[in-house]
Amino acid sequence: MKKLVLFIGLFSFVFIQCKDAASSNSQKLDSQNAVVVSLSNPTKTDSQTPRLFSNTTTLYMSWVTFKDDIDYLHYSSYTGNTWSTPEVIAWGDTWFTNWADFPAIAQNNGSLLTSYLQKSDKAAYSYDVKLNYKNRDSTSWKKNFILHTDGTKTEHGFVSMIPANNQDEFFVTWLDGRNTIESNPTDHENGGHSSRGAMTLRGAMVDIQGNVINSKELDHRICDCCQTSAAMTLNGPVVVYRDRTHQEIRDISIVRWQADNTWSAPKTIHTDNWQIAGCPVNGPAVAAFEKNLAVAWFTAANEIPKVQVVFSSDNGETFGKPIHINTQETLGRVDVIALNNTEAVVSWMERDTNDVAYVQIAKITNSGEKGPTITLTKTNAGRASGFPQIELLNGSIYAAMTLLDETNTPSIKTMRVSVEDL
Repeated sequence: MKKLVLFIGLFSFVFIQCKDAASSNSQKLDSQNAVVVSLSNPTKTDSQTPRLFSNTTTLYMSWVTFKDDIDYLHYSSYTGNTWSTPEVIAWGDTWFTNWADFPAIAQNNGSLLTSYLQKSDKAAYSYDVKLNYKNRDSTSWKKNFILHTDGTKTEHGFVSMIPANNQDEFFVTWLDGRNTIESNPTDHENGGHSSRGAMTLRGAMVDIQGNVINSKELDHRICDCCQTSAAMTLNGPVVVYRDRTHQEIRDISIVRWQADNTWSAPKTIHTDNWQIAGCPVNGPAVAAFEKNLAVAWFTAANEIPKVQVVFSSDNGETFGKPIHINTQETLGRVDVIALNNTEAVVSWMERDTNDVAYVQIAKITNSGEKGPTITLTKTNAGRASGFPQIELLNGSIYAAMTLLDETNTPSIKTMRVSVEDL
């Protein structure tokens, strides 16, 4: 996590592109105005880091604002083409607010769970994951309780949360730095933390009373600051994340909840063999439909930046061959939705020769057939534009992202595209 500033500008790769790539993208953007529908939303100026969650009837969005040295976490729900009145869930003046490590939100059978990061010490990268939970039978929140119990003044973050299958609990996964606090010969070497232990991946459940239970380490050595992603299969939750070997290979791995009620050993989804000395701050995304999975991720192995998608039909136990989907230089920053047993929708970011970024979206099948690439919007290629989010609701893909104006003031843009147009 502490490498966010160091490595985002690491890639200066050369692509063979048409000289008129920028004008071609502008023309494509104009031609897609009828397909991409701008959607009003309840956020105001100075809003950023939107996060979406959808069930079968409602879209939820959380976001952060900053005023007078205080961060505020808001949320609103969207049903029947109408947003609810925004609610401020939590606020504080000691939050760790970051372009890549943003609050999460999930809903389960009427209960809501959200997260944010709060500083635990004066050190720059010491912060905890705080949760806020509202039971479906309550009108008030259980606020600001901590996800982890290690008590170390280290990094914790990059949270993913999903409803559990029993409709009463949530599964939560996160990056946990408890082993990085001190040298320990039993810990695994971590070059980014000198002789200290490695960043770990952990998972836990939040029950209907808002208690954190069954916390467990899922991987003892992973990349320090890439987003996690989780999905619920017929067998239970799976987590995808950027792993890390002693040789600094940082490919994407998966852990799965198994039929015998244990977690599988970590397994690499595909061997990209991307060797990189620092965290690229570019995590994967996973989505499930019954026992089928779609995983999207960014790699720059062999100095060739790619967004790839891979499918599984057995709850993530095995995967097919990766499908390469970007056509111009890509920034990654992926998201994915599973439409059915064989189709998924993927979003990612590309940039042209003028360093203008575009949020792209396309439908892809497990046989490798790819629909037209639709440009959702033009945006800034810098870190502040964050990670666009997509969700499925009532036959349309809804998207939310942070945009910057000419004074670098952030705002949140939302839009939708019918699945039929992809």
